[in-house]
Amino acid sequence: MDWGLILLFSSLMLLVLMMLGVPIAYSLGFLALILGTILVGDRILFLFGSLAFGKVNSFGLVAVPLFIFMAEMILVSGAAKDAFEALDKWISALPAGLAIASQVACTLFAAVCGASTATTAVIGGMAVPEMINRGYDKRLATGSIAAGGALGVLIPPSILLIIYGIIAEVSIGQLFIAGILPGILLTVLRIAYFMGRVIIDPSSAPKERVVSWNARWRALWKILPLIFLAVFMFGALYTGIATPTEVAGVGCFASLIIAAAYRRLSWACVKEAFERTARTTCFIIWILVAASAFGYVLSFLQVPQSLVTWSSSLQVSPYVILIAVNLLLFALGCIMDPAAIIMVTVPMLAPLMHELGFDLVWFGVMFVVNMELAEITPPLGLNLYVMKAVAPPGVTLNDIIIGSVPFMILDILGLALVIIFPWLVLWLPSTMM
Repeated sequence: MDWGLILLFSSLMLLVLMMLGVPIAYSLGFLALILGTILVGDRILFLFGSLAFGKVNSFGLVAVPLFIFMAEMILVSGAAKDAFEALDKWISALPAGLAIASQVACTLFAAVCGASTATTAVIGGMAVPEMINRGYDKRLATGSIAAGGALGVLIPPSILLIIYGIIAEVSIGQLFIAGILPGILLTVLRIAYFMGRVIIDPSSAPKERVVSWNARWRALWKILPLIFLAVFMFGALYTGIATPTEVAGVGCFASLIIAAAYRRLSWACVKEAFERTARTTCFIIWILVAASAFGYVLSFLQVPQSLVTWSSSLQVSPYVILIAVNLLLFALGCIMDPAAIIMVTVPMLAPLMHELGFDLVWFGVMFVVNMELAEITPPLGLNLYVMKAVAPPGVTLNDIIIGSVPFMILDILGLALVIIFPWLVLWLPSTMM
């Protein structure tokens, strides 16, 4: 069968199964079994077991549950709440000070979390009610936090970057460091938007209250645990003294110390953190195993190789293909989870991008910046629904979606800047020891 027909058939079948409500892991596994049995023969089924073990038996993958557990313990400790209150006191003098403080809090929590939904839930649960109580426009309040939480998929320790690094066989440490500047860039764009909007429409955000310097200095210590933890992780990765997995292990231990210092460390809290970590990790592992089987069948049938050959033969600029890839990823982000998108598409797209001359570290960060859009793009933008769950009464899902539109535009602008100026991604990794 022609490789194009195989790719078209598998894509349509995957879409149909997802629309029927079949979980993505089962959909991919089912397609792998069907395609493998029909087009290759039942002999390929014997390889699935060893393939699954080989994919899961990865040292880099150990970092996933460790970073998830670290985020859960930080959440339990209450350090995120204290950091938000301290930032509010220090940034309150600026126009839209609370909105800016919320965005910085999202960035800081993302730096010790690695997941967008957790960042949205934690910061949104604290910031949105406070912003609405102070007179902020509810669409601005909810949309900004939904978008700010999406930074959790980009700023290290990003779970998506770990998955990409394993599949594309790219250094996870370099991916982590490469995500820092784009993450800061997106934060700065959003802060500039807040200040510009307040200047144009003062009614969207009230004048902030005055906080004494004494109160600011007394609150400063509350932000230090998260800053020290983030600086340690970035420093260890940048200097090369530890791998991402080793950093994750130390980070887990540090999160336990932080929880103990806040007197929130109890067996009940640790048990709950373990259970949440196990659920999230199993979800990721099952998708990874199924996607690996699906990708192996396609590779056995020469589909990715044929796609690379066909794309390379086109008489167009590589950037035209890159734009088409981004449009495809944007469309997939409307109907699929970002982790599933990475696992399904990277085995085919990574060889294509390498053949076209693009750096795979840069492509990985660009890919994840695109996935930030997926987190706030209806109908499947997970952050939109997380935001609705933690928003106070009176806030509708329509309010959150409308409030997210300006931040979708900012994310598209950030994506364009990453494509136009690759050094935003590649400069820091090039200076690593």
